[in-house]
Amino acid sequence: MANVNNYEKTAMKVSIVSIIWNLILSVGKLFAGIFANSGAMISDAVHSASDVFSTVIVMIGVKISSRDSDTEHPYGHERLECVAAVILATVLAATGLGIGYGAVAKIYFENYNVSMPGILALVAAIVSILVKEMMFWYTRYYAKVIDSSALMADAWHHRSDALSSIGALIGIAGARLGFGIMEPLASVVICIFIEKAAFDIFMDAVNKMVDKACDNDVVDKLKDCALSIPGVENIDLLRTRVFGNKIYVDMEIAADGTKTLNETHAVAENVHDAIEKNFPKVKHIMIHVNPTVK
Repeated sequence: MANVNNYEKTAMKVSIVSIIWNLILSVGKLFAGIFANSGAMISDAVHSASDVFSTVIVMIGVKISSRDSDTEHPYGHERLECVAAVILATVLAATGLGIGYGAVAKIYFENYNVSMPGILALVAAIVSILVKEMMFWYTRYYAKVIDSSALMADAWHHRSDALSSIGALIGIAGARLGFGIMEPLASVVICIFIEKAAFDIFMDAVNKMVDKACDNDVVDKLKDCALSIPGVENIDLLRTRVFGNKIYVDMEIAADGTKTLNETHAVAENVHDAIEKNFPKVKHIMIHVNPTVK
């Protein structure tokens, strides 16, 4: 329960920080866009404001996935966080496509000759890039600490906002230099990066929802851990599945068939305890003992 509470507390803390900074950035970029006559900066302000919605989705997903097991959900609710990650990946992909479509439309219709924006818009774009990149690394760090796919998706949403601000910066600088086409060209490249991030987040969440097996490295470490326990003569079967951000293990070990039931049961218990101690992500272990005759 302590781990669950720490997981939820950390995710909520990071999400609240994200919401506060997104609101500050939205207001600041909107102010800069209006007073510096920059449509790109106003659009970027709206993008930052929409990030508040995605962070709220993360908070809901984490809150629900942290619930204890109940009669209707005996294996817990971890997969609901993956649902939140899928939603965020979809929002991220839509954001990227929107940026790409707008850029291609500007190039096709040659609608990129805009009035010269003020220097304040450039300053706002630089500040936005720095803050959003900082938020990306901050959120990414804690997403890895608590192994949260939804929080990781939100981190990449921050990165997409930083990329969007880079596009705005290039566009504003280009417009001030008389090269308005620089903004849509940069936005097309940004769109590709965002779509790649959205695809990776989506596939990671899906793999955690379809009982995908652990990596071979984790499987090998589980075997080594079990074989290190006195009384374990072989690993006859080992199946793993990723359930949300947790791991479920089904294992068949071979033990001396001449020993008593209590003795072989004690061996299985020692394997169970060792795996739980050394693999914090393992939530449930089922161990079956097969007898060997010497």
